[in-house]
Amino acid sequence: MSQEIYEVVEHDGGWAYKADGVFSEPFPTREAAHAAAERAAREQRTPGEDAEIDFEDAKGKWHKEHAAGGDRPSTRVKN
Repeated sequence: MSQEIYEVVEHDGGWAYKADGVFSEPFPTREAAHAAAERAAREQRTPGEDAEIDFEDAKGKWHKEHAAGGDRPSTRVKN
């Protein structure tokens, strides 16, 4: 099982969280960013429904894949 880490950081004149190198919207306080990161981490762990997905890779090739709704990563928030 993979693990997703949400890190609370200073960003864009305020605070944000980032995961996989992507920043959230900015928040005015560290506490607000941390609360948002906790919500996002909790939602990431919530199972969904199975689905068939199409995606394009970095080389422009399209793929079809079955995504299992119960295959969710573990998550944590890092300050």
